[in-house]
Amino acid sequence: MSTARTATVLSTAHWLRARAFTRHYLEMVIAMVVGMVALAPVWSWAVERIGATELFSRPDLAALVMATDMTIAMSAWMRFRGHGWAPIAEMAAAMYLPFIILFVPLWAGLVSEATLMVAGHLLMLVTMAAAMLLRPQEYTHTHHIHHCAQQA
Repeated sequence: MSTARTATVLSTAHWLRARAFTRHYLEMVIAMVVGMVALAPVWSWAVERIGATELFSRPDLAALVMATDMTIAMSAWMRFRGHGWAPIAEMAAAMYLPFIILFVPLWAGLVSEATLMVAGHLLMLVTMAAAMLLRPQEYTHTHHIHHCAQQA
């Protein structure tokens, strides 16, 4: 194979891996949004039923509930896509970590509730990408379904 052809094949393979990585990232973000939209009413209903609506007035608890909603949906999507439990746990940690780190400045009065939510979500996108970069092979395949059959 010529050098030019080899370079073209490698360039195409790299582009396809980058495309699969990006698509997978966007799929997880969409799953997270679906989780927030679908599960928020469930939490509201449940908290109202037990008479604990004041819980949602705490920004730290509200952030944890929102992170949980997103994590549930994202984890389900990752499992559907064939990921094992270790990458799912890493991604879940990446979703909670930014909020947990921001709790200290929130409790100290150094950041506002709005800053907690905005910065937590923006940092979550960064920590998710970092978690993906820890296992690039995991996120650059175009099909993951074969992993489920092996791990079941």
